[in-house]
Amino acid sequence: MKHEAKARIIKRIRIRIGDMPECLGRFAMLVGEHRGRFGQITTVQLGKKAKIRDVDIHTPDEASFDRLCDAIRKMDGIDLLATQDVVLEMHRKGKIEVTSRVPVESIDDLSIVYTPGVASVCNKIHEKPELALEYTSIPNNVAIVTNGTAILGLGDIGPVAGMPVMEGKALLFRVLADINGYPILIDSKDPEVIIQTVRAIAPTFGAIKLEDIRAPECFEIEERLDAALDIPVMHDDQHGTAVVVLAALLNIAASTYINLKRSAVGIVGLGAAGSGIFRLLRAYGVEQVYGADINEVMTSRFESFGGIPESLEGVMAKSKIVIATTGVPGLIKPEMVQPQQVVLALSNPDPEIDPDEAVQAGAVFAMDGKSVNNAMAFPGLFKGALQARATKINDAMRIAAAKKIAEFATETELIPNILDKRVHEAVAQAVEKAAFKTGVTRVLDSVEF
Repeated sequence: MKHEAKARIIKRIRIRIGDMPECLGRFAMLVGEHRGRFGQITTVQLGKKAKIRDVDIHTPDEASFDRLCDAIRKMDGIDLLATQDVVLEMHRKGKIEVTSRVPVESIDDLSIVYTPGVASVCNKIHEKPELALEYTSIPNNVAIVTNGTAILGLGDIGPVAGMPVMEGKALLFRVLADINGYPILIDSKDPEVIIQTVRAIAPTFGAIKLEDIRAPECFEIEERLDAALDIPVMHDDQHGTAVVVLAALLNIAASTYINLKRSAVGIVGLGAAGSGIFRLLRAYGVEQVYGADINEVMTSRFESFGGIPESLEGVMAKSKIVIATTGVPGLIKPEMVQPQQVVLALSNPDPEIDPDEAVQAGAVFAMDGKSVNNAMAFPGLFKGALQARATKINDAMRIAAAKKIAEFATETELIPNILDKRVHEAVAQAVEKAAFKTGVTRVLDSVEF
């Protein structure tokens, strides 16, 4: 059930709009006819006879964008002045950098932050290693590790091509949780190489975030590193996604009066995301979980953890709640949907079934993957673990994160705004509390000099 997702194209066009009746409306209709969607619209200049605006347009591919531009050039009352690839411009020279937390404006400053002053700190840490947690950045550093084999639905494109995604994760760590995220690119598909590399660099970090590593290798890598290291290790494709899905299900259950723990849940696609969702739902208390996947290894692993293997048709027939993470658009047909079923078709950019189609076919609730973004989970989850000086991120911490995310949902949105820093801070506090309650924190001696 694997399918490589298509990249969406985002381009900016600058247009001059004449003072003609219905001109803007005709332009909007033209964009829709070419499968385009509007992003940000900025006014550049207001004149008596014309207005100049920059308009961000989302299209499925370059060809669609080119056809749209050709059509705009033929319109009366609108002039296409320029086009710009805003995505490439935003990524030029990368999206992250290392900056200083302290000023260095004199030789005296330099002698304090570097030699000779730094030697006294080094000696103290040598005598008492736990001082590194107070007098270095280590407890606020997270390694974002990938080998590029499962990049953001694009598939095996390699670690260097995946670097913009890793930079994006690092940027979100900084902006949403004040954490230092460091991309680590490992050019190997051998789990042993990845494991040994991460073990070797682990002293630099307070936690390890595994990212975009394909299944089934990702399972072994996470399990062995989690056992070998005394810092949190989490594969975000599994567990970050699972946290956000559980948060959504908590709110869906509340609004539809469904008993989540006693409802039969079906998971279509048992790769990294599907497996993570399954395991967290079981940890939360969901008793009956069906699963379907064409990969026999994934199916056997699912069964070994207590899941019930089924065909796609069987999952759809037997489950009150269906969660699909296959990457295959249109996989779920409307006739498969059961009356009063909940359907989460989470593959991006195109879901297994359009939510409107699912509702028309009888679903009581349906949604796609646009709102289920693991960026809603991982900043607060890691921040809470780091604040607690936890040795691992366990299910109790993930469930605490999901419950807190669910609390911030609005009447119109199941999942709160990703950029709302209050949510990430509240998640961090809930995760930190769960870490202490479950005994996965390190008790340290005083770190004073």
